[in-house]
Amino acid sequence: MVMRTTLNIDEDVATRLSGLARQTGRSLSRVSNEVLRKGLLAMRELPSLPPYDPPVFDSGRPLVDVTEISEAIETLDRG
Repeated sequence: MVMRTTLNIDEDVATRLSGLARQTGRSLSRVSNEVLRKGLLAMRELPSLPPYDPPVFDSGRPLVDVTEISEAIETLDRG
């Protein structure tokens, strides 16, 4: 089914569509339909993904108490 309608197309878009039609030797209607079809496909919503829940590992007790800066510096200097 073909539907006739009037669209107000911005000048820059019309220029690009006309140029594409000329380059490919196809009608402006055919080029416009192809561009619109591709644009509509690209706009489809992606499926929503569940939030990422990273794995958690127990790394044991800390080797350096970073709340005591001077002790931490001494320990690192000895290392």
